[in-house]
Amino acid sequence: MAKTELKSDALMDQMKLHLSTDAGKELTQKIGLVYQINIAPKKIGFDEVVYVVDLKKGDVTKGPYEGGKPDATFSFKDEDFIKVATGKMNPQLAFMRGAMKIKGSLSAAQKFTPDIFPKPSKM
Repeated sequence: MAKTELKSDALMDQMKLHLSTDAGKELTQKIGLVYQINIAPKKIGFDEVVYVVDLKKGDVTKGPYEGGKPDATFSFKDEDFIKVATGKMNPQLAFMRGAMKIKGSLSAAQKFTPDIFPKPSKM
């Protein structure tokens, strides 16, 4: 089976670059938490691609978190993740509608906002 190409992959690559900048380093100092993000092509819980956004080390990796438990784990469909990350969908609304599922610390989850993502560059 061909590996699924997610729109989120490009966003995560940008996030990785963003975290290596000064603005990214400020984020890691301010937030200091580890998030696991499970992104499904069509339906939450199926064929998910797992990313770890480590705002302690300032890194983004593919695959489940290996340093114990992440502070919070999010599950999204690819298109919903893009909407939340780009600020087109309110995270609370996404959660209430079931477009986003959260496991772990809710206070940690609340610090995971669209402003931690790099702004899409205007082409």
